[in-house]
Amino acid sequence: MQRLVGLLVLAAFAFPPVAGMAVASEEASFEKYTNIIDYQTFAAYAVIPVRDDVTIIDSRPTRKKYDIGHVPGAISIPNTFFDKLVDKLPADKDQALIFYCGGLKCPLSHKSAYKAEALGYTNVMVFAEGFPAWKSNGNFASVSTAYVKKLVDNPDGSMIIDARPARKKYDKGHVPGAINIPNTFFDKQVDKLPKDKSTRLVFYCGGYKCPLSLKSATKARDLGYTDVVLFQAGYPAWVEAYGAGETVSAAAPAAASATLPAIETGPDGDTITIASFTEIVAKAPDSVYLIDVRDPGEYEAAHIPGMENIPVEELEDQVADLPADKPVIFVCATGARSSEAYDIVKMIRPEMQVLYLDAEIDFAKDGSFNVMPVAY
Repeated sequence: MQRLVGLLVLAAFAFPPVAGMAVASEEASFEKYTNIIDYQTFAAYAVIPVRDDVTIIDSRPTRKKYDIGHVPGAISIPNTFFDKLVDKLPADKDQALIFYCGGLKCPLSHKSAYKAEALGYTNVMVFAEGFPAWKSNGNFASVSTAYVKKLVDNPDGSMIIDARPARKKYDKGHVPGAINIPNTFFDKQVDKLPKDKSTRLVFYCGGYKCPLSLKSATKARDLGYTDVVLFQAGYPAWVEAYGAGETVSAAAPAAASATLPAIETGPDGDTITIASFTEIVAKAPDSVYLIDVRDPGEYEAAHIPGMENIPVEELEDQVADLPADKPVIFVCATGARSSEAYDIVKMIRPEMQVLYLDAEIDFAKDGSFNVMPVAY
């Protein structure tokens, strides 16, 4: 019996531990933080728009880990450089802090949590399951501003998509090379997305408080795109890091010449004045595309010669085929339907130079017409 016991003791030293024993030893090799939260608790904090009562901190290395994928809304404070980056922590030491890193075997979040506690922070937590659990539960990863800059400088086939409104936001400044698919009109502009559904799509909007990028990314994934990420810091972070991005300038009016009268627009730049409209129809109708958006019956009864008819109800299906080499001017009987036509085109093809006549027109069967200001 003594010989058997001795052999068992020798065997314990001679053979390596089984996998489970190795994990237990590895996990016990660092001191775990005292306040560990589960995925459900973490998910309630890690929302977009970001909450004001919590700061989520990624303790992993910035360039190798955080830049290429992190929890949206999280800031980067690598544990190695914690003491040099404490100014990134909130001034309010009672605010909730949640640290995470690379999963159950990763000690970085635990080490950082202890450091925060030593600085006097009173509500510190660790999401020990970390980024792997975030991803495995079907959540989107976010990339950093530095990562997006690399895509801009060295395109790799990824598509950067601005989910903000066109005229109010994208046109006034966006990440260079980004296309615009406003979330509001996502379903109408899906043709802008690549046919290859394995293409990486990077959605952004107006920053941590903006939900548009998350909404659009969700729609893209529902369409079958398999590599969809967020740039949740968004355009404000781009401007802070690299300055203002590209803008979309309003198309210049037709150049004035002896034969081509200049287009005179209204105060908002979306209408053509009555005087300018009548001059162009009389002197240079071929310098623009004139489109009557009334019903076919109205058009057949009387219309301006040379003016094409596209009823406003049918315009959306034909927007993609509209020519863009000359300004497009929409007209109707009162300015209402022509205004609607303007909005439809700008929604789908915001880059086009489009105007409408906000006026009342009496059409005569002989092709003549009389234009009057709208009686509001």
